[in-house]
Amino acid sequence: MARYPNVTIKDVAARAGVSITAVSHALNGKGTLSEETRERIRDVAQAMGYQADALARGLRRSQIGVIGIVLRPLDALENYSPPGVDYFLRFAGAAAVSALDHGLSLMQVADLVKGPVTPLAFSLDGYIVTDPVRDDPVVDLLEKRGIPYVTLGRDLGRPEASNWVASADADASLTVLEHLHEQGARTIVCVGGTDDNSWNADAERVYRDWCGRTGRSPRFLRSPEGLGEAGGRDLVPAILEGGMPDAVYSLTGRHAAGIQDAMRERGLVAPRDYLLACGTDADQTRTADPPITAIDLHPEILARETVALLVAITRGEAPPGRRLVPSELLVRRHRCATPEPRPRAAIPEPRPPRPEGAAQSGAGGRGAGRGSARDRTRSCRAARAPGPPQGAGSAASAGSAASATPTSRISSATSGWR
Repeated sequence: MARYPNVTIKDVAARAGVSITAVSHALNGKGTLSEETRERIRDVAQAMGYQADALARGLRRSQIGVIGIVLRPLDALENYSPPGVDYFLRFAGAAAVSALDHGLSLMQVADLVKGPVTPLAFSLDGYIVTDPVRDDPVVDLLEKRGIPYVTLGRDLGRPEASNWVASADADASLTVLEHLHEQGARTIVCVGGTDDNSWNADAERVYRDWCGRTGRSPRFLRSPEGLGEAGGRDLVPAILEGGMPDAVYSLTGRHAAGIQDAMRERGLVAPRDYLLACGTDADQTRTADPPITAIDLHPEILARETVALLVAITRGEAPPGRRLVPSELLVRRHRCATPEPRPRAAIPEPRPPRPEGAAQSGAGGRGAGRGSARDRTRSCRAARAPGPPQGAGSAASAGSAASATPTSRISSATSGWR
């Protein structure tokens, strides 16, 4: 990829039709420029690839032994430590260790497009961009600047790209749906997020395909990821509006926890009245009462594969990309869970919310009773052909043997039927 030519502050000033001082003030947040002028100057500087720091311009000509990581979902949340979401911490921590194994350092960088960012951000050897949205502007910026990068998850707007690593999300969703079906669920509501990324897209596609193959009417609902548990709670009226489902499959842990709490307020308790599963394991799924069955995406393995691919690219190699990493279904069962079919529950009127801190009867608050859960493990592997993006048709039924090609391994551990 061709490097972006050096651009001076004088060039930016001439293009923007302002003074050099105005450019300096706009890029450094100083002076009394109007916000409109400041934004216009920043846009011009970004479009021209201007780097304000002379050190950064010099470093860009050679590798410095540092790679960057941009966590796109957390950029969207504008919160880099959302409660209960440990997936990104696990991924970033493992990526840092893996970078050290390759003799490199890792630097987390905020949204490169919104800015302001440190001038050194464009001097790094390469970038990991997690969960890019369709035609992601950060990816576009890295492309324009000729900076090597690898994405965790596909950019849906770049189907020809091969510089990505991903969890086998299509196989994971198919295994969850088949697991719920094996447990007696026939009507399954699927709850996804609103970010336009491959994780949400693959899950929705597999769910709709599964409904078509089994003769079910799809009931797919969305809630913004940033709403967290509140978003899950808000969806419960819509979940119940079409009739009490046998199961709910929520992609995010925070949505799942909110759904569980709001259902309980209406007298609906899992697994007695419905089944609940989640597309990513999180603190909420582990500490819920009862714990919630969830997919472990194995972020540590994803991190190692992503760093290894980026390192090879920055060293001028042409490594094979489109790497799929198996996931694991953690099926959590309660001691009291029974395999007999559940009678369809009536939908009672919602109970008024309990005052914060008030004692609860029955299931109790989330996190209570964890000592009554036990774990077991079984494997269910779904073979996948390498190359094209995932789809429901690429996944074999649960329990099939793994092939030598990239495989989505979804095993299950347990503790609470969920």
